Amino acid sequence: MLNRLPPKERQIVDLLYQRGEMTAAELTEALPQPLSGSAVRTMLRRLEDKGFVQRAEGDRGFLYSPAVSDQAARKSALSEVVRVFFNGSPTSAASALLGMSDLVDPQELNELERLIAEARKAKES
Repeated sequence: MLNRLPPKERQIVDLLYQRGEMTAAELTEALPQPLSGSAVRTMLRRLEDKGFVQRAEGDRGFLYSPAVSDQAARKSALSEVVRVFFNGSPTSAASALLGMSDLVDPQELNELERLIAEARKAKES
C-alpha cells in the first residue's frame, strides 16, 4: 500500500507516522530535502485524495495525520515483504527473524511465544 507511493509522498506519510499530526509548514521544515510549501500542500492534497492522509482544523491551521492506522500500515508493509522476499510464506519470514535471535532479548521471545499461543487458540476456535 504505502510502498506504491512516490518517494516524496512516502516521506511525508512516514513523517506523519513518526511525529503525529503536523501542519504543512512543519512538514516542509521536517523534510530531509527542501521543497516549497506549495509543493508540500499539493502532495498533501494528493495523499488525502488517495486516502493516505486526513486533514482536520486545528489552532495552528490544518493538521494532517495518517488516515490508516499504523498497525494496518505495518501489516500491509509486512505482507508485501513476506510476498516478495519469502514467497508468501509467513513461516519462512518468522524463521528468518528467529535466525536473528542474537538481536532478540528474552522478553521479546516470551512475547513471541505468547502471540503464537494466541494465534493458535484463535485458529482452533
